[in-house]
Amino acid sequence: MFKNHLKIAWRSLKKQPFFTLLNTFGLAIGMAGALLISLYIYDELSFDKMFADADRIHRIDADIKFGGAEIKASESAPPMAAAMQRDFSQVEATVRLRGRGSMLLRKSGSTDNSKELRTAFADSTFFDFFGIDLLVGNAKTALTRPSTLVLTKTAAEKHFGVQNALGQQLLVNNTDTYTVTGVIEDLPKNSFLREHSVFMAMAGNVASREENWGSNNYFTFIKLIPSADVADLQEPLQGMLERYMLPWAQKYFPGMTAESFTASGNYIRYHTMALTDIHLHSDRQSELSANSSIQNVYILSFIGLFLLVLACVNFMNLSTAHSLKRAKEVGVRKTLGSNTSDLVRQFLTESGLISFISLLLAVLFAVVALPFFNELSGKAVDFPYLNPFFWMILLAATVVLGLLAGSYPAFFMSRFMPVKTLKGGGQESVGGGRTRNALVIFQFAISVFLIVATLVVFQQLKFIQGKDLGFAKDQVLLINDTYAAGNQVATFKEEVLKLSQVKSATLSDFLPVPSTRSNSSFFEEGAMEQENAIQMQTWGVDGDYLRTLDLKLVAGRNFSKKFKTDSTAVIINEATLPVLGVGPQEALGLRITEDADLEEKVFYTVIGVVKDFHYESLREDIGALGLYLEDSPGILATKLNSGDFSSTIASIESIWKELAPGQPFSYRFMDEAFNTTYEAEQRLGKIFMVFTILSILIACLGLFGLATFNAQKRTKEIGIRKVLGASVGQITYRLTTDFLKMVVVAILISLPIGWFAMNKWLADFSYRMEMGWGVFAIAALLAVVVAIVTVSYQSIKAAVVNPVKSLRSE
Repeated sequence: MFKNHLKIAWRSLKKQPFFTLLNTFGLAIGMAGALLISLYIYDELSFDKMFADADRIHRIDADIKFGGAEIKASESAPPMAAAMQRDFSQVEATVRLRGRGSMLLRKSGSTDNSKELRTAFADSTFFDFFGIDLLVGNAKTALTRPSTLVLTKTAAEKHFGVQNALGQQLLVNNTDTYTVTGVIEDLPKNSFLREHSVFMAMAGNVASREENWGSNNYFTFIKLIPSADVADLQEPLQGMLERYMLPWAQKYFPGMTAESFTASGNYIRYHTMALTDIHLHSDRQSELSANSSIQNVYILSFIGLFLLVLACVNFMNLSTAHSLKRAKEVGVRKTLGSNTSDLVRQFLTESGLISFISLLLAVLFAVVALPFFNELSGKAVDFPYLNPFFWMILLAATVVLGLLAGSYPAFFMSRFMPVKTLKGGGQESVGGGRTRNALVIFQFAISVFLIVATLVVFQQLKFIQGKDLGFAKDQVLLINDTYAAGNQVATFKEEVLKLSQVKSATLSDFLPVPSTRSNSSFFEEGAMEQENAIQMQTWGVDGDYLRTLDLKLVAGRNFSKKFKTDSTAVIINEATLPVLGVGPQEALGLRITEDADLEEKVFYTVIGVVKDFHYESLREDIGALGLYLEDSPGILATKLNSGDFSSTIASIESIWKELAPGQPFSYRFMDEAFNTTYEAEQRLGKIFMVFTILSILIACLGLFGLATFNAQKRTKEIGIRKVLGASVGQITYRLTTDFLKMVVVAILISLPIGWFAMNKWLADFSYRMEMGWGVFAIAALLAVVVAIVTVSYQSIKAAVVNPVKSLRSE
């Protein structure tokens, strides 16, 4: 019987090519979108699972409140790893990493540097801990000695080749010589160490050997023994504060106790985070690589599910719209002895066949769209052609989808009354109007919700772009790694300033663009107790910093060469004032120091207060900040006049090559660097837009199907109305308004849900747009326009039919 059902199903589909095309195309679009989203989600959920014993590896994190600042730290103190290994029997092994940022490498004897974007110091246990094999070298000894490093395969090939790398020497940042002791494979793209290409021996990092419990700069990982439960560590971890942190702090604050520490509102709470949770669940302020968010996974999961549901609903509506043409077929089958179950199997076979054809099309669409989707999402997802498990899941999902999509039409059509259908009363025998209307309302509710979400994401991005950040980011060119010019850095800046298109320039490692920074504890003169600590970032700048970035002073003055004492001067931002408990004018002349433990303290005198500017993401509140004079030659920021930037960049590059031969020249504009902070939101917005368009397309197909069904069902009614004098416009209006009522209901359902969901999303931003009525009005209007355009064709087509044709059988 199955063979017979399949043969009849194929014949039926061939007889109705337009209906088959609509049904197949709608399902294929939904399945292709869901397939791409599934590949994305699978990649997100697979992060860091490739490492040995990944399920037993955890990172030590800390929530810290001290000196008026609240910090979510992913890094720990240098001695934390040794203390964990010593004090906890559940800990099998530990390892530390410290991010080093980018650096320049060149072979000994060569003058040409190449840049490695992500590097890190690592303990000698690093490779055994994570189960990373070396292509050449010994994993146990590769990082035991200072001034040694291990390269990834790609980094090694730049300089020596993999087999020739061992024992070679590299000059790091033109100053330090390191010996290559190993080469590893490039780390996977779905790991927290992706893009890291150089690992240097922690033995060469002096600070890593210090018993400094106040410095949180080391990513500390622990591996538990197989029988251990990480939950058992959480309470004992809090004992680290009194066991280690307080005795260390009492060297500098003799009267400090656990009670006085907490009484002043401060706290340090240690806890663990599973390695495999870091990518999606970490909200820490510093990471070795950029993380994603589980929220995005949930959002995309819902979008993928919505697409499949929309495709199924679309199939149901189109199938029921087509049912009138098959009413007589059902009547004949029932008259010849077919029972309901036979008819249900027949129609389910047809839906299964359409689902299988749609699967083939969906895979084709997904393969073609995958490169564009990877570019859109910032991924490097591959299609798992050779994975049999993937194909099994895909086939199983297709069968389930076919059954779900075909169940309602199958049971609906199998209930037709043969007496009525064979007498030509098919229209009366076909019911289920409320169900079909509910399905269309559901489709458009989802589409309107996605429209609202897309508009809110893009408006928030527009808000970010247009917000006054407190500094000038337009027409500011950043020249990277200017420290590579050595003692020619100052000359380079002077020569660049001579160019007619350069208004001003400043040298600093610190700019309000994405970078890794940390806080330090400062104390006002005469208030050296721990409860008076001020946590703030300190940036080394030159005298042209404020002018180049157009930072505004609200009190005091800028740095000046006229004042030799400015070498110990500091300019603070407005956010520091509440911590100090003074106003802008009262802050001038105050002296602060970082050297609470030294007898000969270096005090910095406040000479100015700068208006707050956003140096972190708009997700974060502005924190305390101090600017002081220091040679900090990492980046040259140049403020340019309007005009031809390309010629100016070429002139700057020419000066660079003359003063720093062999050093790489790279640049970026500050507004572009600022925008990278919101790459995740930009990608989410684009993904929303693409899948919103797909959902609207699928919903329109469903509405088109219902309009076709409605026009067929009301053929005689339309004919009678025309005979009685109704115009084409009146009939079209009547048919169209019936559908608009459903769209309005969908809008009323979806707008409150959209408002609630997007308010939750915006809550992650400390600075965010206000969701006005305009967003919802645009979404509603767009849905109405789409519905009118979709329905009007069928409505007009039905209205212009000659009434003689529709009434001649009466």
